[in-house]
Amino acid sequence: MDEQFWRATAITLAINLAYALVALVLGVLTVRFVDKRLYPEIDFVEEIKKGNLAAALFNGVLLLFVAVILAGALGK
Repeated sequence: MDEQFWRATAITLAINLAYALVALVLGVLTVRFVDKRLYPEIDFVEEIKKGNLAAALFNGVLLLFVAVILAGALGK
């Protein structure tokens, strides 16, 4: 395999890692924003630790929603 192939592969890998990091950061920031700003009286982390399935499902669906929005925005 030639050098051009490996260079293109490395660039593609770097771009995909950058997309993954952006998605991770935005997902975490979104969950924290919802947790602190939209529902300040509910501590979702504590509710999940107590075994509250509804809080876990809410956070999971929120992350899926962010993933769908990011996928559309990033063109994946």
